[in-house]
Amino acid sequence: MNSNLAYQEEPREEMIGGKVVAMSPRPAFNHNRVAFRIAYIFENYLDGKKCTVIADGTDLFLTEEDRFIPDVMVVCDRDKIRRDGVHGAPDLVVEVLSPTTARNDKTVKKAAYAKSGVREYWIVDPEGKSIEIYLNQDGDLVLHDVHALIPDWMLAKMTVEELAEVVTQFRCSLYDDLEISIADVFNGLLPQ
Repeated sequence: MNSNLAYQEEPREEMIGGKVVAMSPRPAFNHNRVAFRIAYIFENYLDGKKCTVIADGTDLFLTEEDRFIPDVMVVCDRDKIRRDGVHGAPDLVVEVLSPTTARNDKTVKKAAYAKSGVREYWIVDPEGKSIEIYLNQDGDLVLHDVHALIPDWMLAKMTVEELAEVVTQFRCSLYDDLEISIADVFNGLLPQ
């Protein structure tokens, strides 16, 4: 074990339903790359606007029993942002799936986000190159749409009519003028 404190990592933990849950191992390259790309897209778009993007590593104090570390958040009420993290529901939360966290991201955390008032929730799968978008409807996060990056080999087999139906961009419900390219979200990933 390295005794140099600069090289020792602080364990990443969340509290889900009052129970401390370890988030190790550290996220893989593709996980981090997708989270970075999404944060980058929002950072560029939100420059000079009232909302701000917050990337991985910032605690989200959602309730007394729920403290999460989302991959990306967009917060429009800056009074919720404090030195130790975000206190209260962000407007948008993005969770990038990892094998060890996927179940919680899709179940208990999604339910907590819904109940607390998160307006939009994305579950992003870097391996399947897909984005599930949930919108809050009366305290429940309901699946609104699913977008996926279609592989080149599949595109090559499509007819002209099928190619015309392929969705390559989508919008975040929070901003009418923000077009997000699916290819931009998954740009630069390592092959599986």
